[in-house]
Amino acid sequence: MLSHTLKYAYYPGCVAQGACRELHQSTVILSKALGIELIELKKAACCGSGTFKEDSQLLEDTVNARNISLAEELSLPLLTHCSTCQGVIGHVDEHLKECQKTNPTYVGQVNSLLQKEGCSPYRGSTEVKHLLYALAKDYGLEEIQKRVSRKLAGLKCAAFYGCYLLRAQKFMLYDDPFQPETMENLFRAVGATPIYYRGRTQCCGWPIASYATSESFKMAGKHIQEAIEAGADCMVTPCPLCHLNLDSRQPEVEKVIGRKLSLPVLHLPQLVALAIGISPKELGLERHIVSTRPVLEKLGL
Repeated sequence: MLSHTLKYAYYPGCVAQGACRELHQSTVILSKALGIELIELKKAACCGSGTFKEDSQLLEDTVNARNISLAEELSLPLLTHCSTCQGVIGHVDEHLKECQKTNPTYVGQVNSLLQKEGCSPYRGSTEVKHLLYALAKDYGLEEIQKRVSRKLAGLKCAAFYGCYLLRAQKFMLYDDPFQPETMENLFRAVGATPIYYRGRTQCCGWPIASYATSESFKMAGKHIQEAIEAGADCMVTPCPLCHLNLDSRQPEVEKVIGRKLSLPVLHLPQLVALAIGISPKELGLERHIVSTRPVLEKLGL
């Protein structure tokens, strides 16, 4: 077992507390079962999903500098479980750390705005880390493997990383941004079989869904079809926005592409939690639009 307790400042994000409540639910349950302590940042604001900078880079940096400073107040890493939140907040953190060296006046401007709102200044003293890497790198794949009580043998899982997780930050410390393996290695650790297909590192289409809906759904449909053709029993994603386009909107996607898909899409913590013996009901698997029953039947649940 781990020689110390892992502890994070938990940034749940908006979607995991709204449209994808099962993600928040499964993250909290999994963390508790593994002995990981989460301190929820209840005062945190929406990261903006990359839209704030369309109006003002200063706005995006200031809002997310505040989010980071909340974690810094606790002297803890900021933990995300959304590829988009990770990409946006992680990018801001990298940008401001770089500015501390090259443009300290800009960081001073950000901190001046924070001070006016009674917020702590951004210090650049912590890191922003996604749950995927907290599990694989901090907790460790070997330790997770030891906790498996329900081996997912025979379950073929297709990872869908989400583009923000892989390529929004300059310095990818944990994975190759074009040929990642962390999710696949995690699948192996819990006894599942990883499925490789072309779309696993591409965009799900969510960012254009509001103004190019048909194209967005075609993108999602293409990825789902590729995963099915590669033999996947399910998709697994570390991003609730990807989950919305791939699961919640899958019936609409089917209409646009003229093909039945019916591929279950799991949140990353749900898969790991299933492997360590947590019940499907506790993980909110009944909340999904595409039924997860085929996955559960394959696992004898």
